[in-house]
Amino acid sequence: MVHSKPLELQRGLSTSSALGLNVIDMVGVGPFITLPLIVGVMGGPQAMLGWVLGALLSLCDGLVWSELGTAYPEAGGSYAYLKHLYGERGWGRAFSFLYAWQLLFSAPLSIASGCIGFSQYVSFFAPNAGHAFFSARWLGVPIVLSGQTLIAMAACSVAVVVLYRSIVKIDRIVRWLGLVVVLTLVLIIVAGFLHFDAHRAFDFPAGAFHLNGAFFVGLGAGMLISAYDYWGYYNVCFVAGEVRDPQRTIPRAVLGAIAIVATLYLLMNVSVLGVLPWRELAADTDSHARMFTMAVFMERLYGHTAAGVVVVLIAVAALASVLALLLGYSRIPFAAARDGNFPAWFGAVHEKHRIPQHSLLTLGAMTMACCIFRLQEVITTLVVVRILFQFLLQGLAVLLPEHRRERKLRGFRMPLYPLPVLLALGGFVFILFSRPNFAREMRTAGLILLAGALVYGVRFFAGRAARAKV
Repeated sequence: MVHSKPLELQRGLSTSSALGLNVIDMVGVGPFITLPLIVGVMGGPQAMLGWVLGALLSLCDGLVWSELGTAYPEAGGSYAYLKHLYGERGWGRAFSFLYAWQLLFSAPLSIASGCIGFSQYVSFFAPNAGHAFFSARWLGVPIVLSGQTLIAMAACSVAVVVLYRSIVKIDRIVRWLGLVVVLTLVLIIVAGFLHFDAHRAFDFPAGAFHLNGAFFVGLGAGMLISAYDYWGYYNVCFVAGEVRDPQRTIPRAVLGAIAIVATLYLLMNVSVLGVLPWRELAADTDSHARMFTMAVFMERLYGHTAAGVVVVLIAVAALASVLALLLGYSRIPFAAARDGNFPAWFGAVHEKHRIPQHSLLTLGAMTMACCIFRLQEVITTLVVVRILFQFLLQGLAVLLPEHRRERKLRGFRMPLYPLPVLLALGGFVFILFSRPNFAREMRTAGLILLAGALVYGVRFFAGRAARAKV
């Protein structure tokens, strides 16, 4: 009996589109609504230091992703790295399974948060959309159905439809979306600097840089916010099996996105603080005003119509990030299935489009279901899981003898190795322990990983028993 070779993914993503993919994943709606938060926790314009240190942490970790992405340019990113570096038949197989397992929980919730961010921004034009027509609690998690919920689900549906085509066509789409997102940031920056008041922007309070306990607590909270806003610089690594010339494309996309976005974030925050007094931002407790800070900023400069335009542009940025997240994450269950570590159903490739259709549709459906949750409580826990089983595990793997040998043979080689790795690991450990509910989140994360370990154990022993019968 002749078995046909399974269809493979198509390498059709160019360097410029890979860069655009990372940029739209990084930006989303986050930086447009977190400025009041970071100014509030740091107590003044010195909040810019949080953005700078967050960029340096991202740069150090980006060097890790660049090394691993060029050494193992496969679909799934972290899944492949954990498998190869910890041993394909030992701990690596278990770690990679647990990473893919937690992703089934964390990815739909992360993507749903982007959908909800989109719906909240669109509600600028429909303020009553946020009024719930049903609410309840399920397993302690708040569930809400409202007009915003339906808008969020529609956003997810649009993203699935856009991604259900060949990577060559997606290449063009993400290139244009990346340009729109960058121009949105540039528009806000230019508007701010045309009306810039340096005294207002750098109105530091007394003792702003006094290195006491309060300063470091504020800095930790500020770095926490900025680090989340930078996340996404590694998205190209998840789709590395569809990237043209990965040895050149991956480092340029990862490090280039960090440089572009960090520069734009810093300039945007300086320009906004030169128009809106930081005390006004920090003191404003109106959640509507906090959500639409950039609309308030633009309305103060150019009126209500300009505010509406910037809201539309930011909503497009939010929708673009949903598309980027769904594109990247859908390749991880696919990689696990092709490796025999997940049900084979996830490994199906569309005959015409050459995309992992079942993995994409499953994550899309799960994301739509997650749009009914109020996500804040859940996502904070899943961030802890992601740091433990992605950033820390693969950072440690870069220090292992296996990778030290591999990096001499092929791929991108970071400068000053292993210093950037150690700095990245230290930064993520600092973020973990600076969380106010760290112990509770660790318990929940432990339950998710314990359930994954039990599933892996059952599959492992069932597979071994089946092989013994042959």
